[in-house]
Amino acid sequence: MAGRKRTINRKEQRAEYEEETEKAEEEETEDEEEEGEDEDEEGEEEGEAEAEEGEEEEGGDEDDEDAPKKKKKAKPKKAPAPKRTRSTKKVVRQKAVWVIFDNSSKQIETFPFNQRNAAEKLLAEKAEDTKKGYYLQMIKVPMDEK
Repeated sequence: MAGRKRTINRKEQRAEYEEETEKAEEEETEDEEEEGEDEDEEGEEEGEAEAEEGEEEEGGDEDDEDAPKKKKKAKPKKAPAPKRTRSTKKVVRQKAVWVIFDNSSKQIETFPFNQRNAAEKLLAEKAEDTKKGYYLQMIKVPMDEK
């Protein structure tokens, strides 16, 4: 019988890891508190002369609370960019017209939409005169703005 693959319980692993990190943090805080107490006792006994030398050596330490903090330069604020709007296409009004085309799709004649009868009469005349093919089609063209 083939061995079964063991499944890993991630919850248990995560809980163990969190416990270890908490213990390590507690130990660090205890060590820091003990060191802080030792330094306070030594500092009182040795005097001010060594304290001044220590400040000069440490200079830019961020841990030193007595040292003045450096001010960060404020960057000038940029003006907010104008809001972009979606460009909408300009709506062009259109009108419907009847157009007679030949076989090569060349426009022969154009009629307004309400004159379909006149367009059909011309189409019938063109069909009688020659054996070429003609057809009638409605198309939309832009209106003339006055």
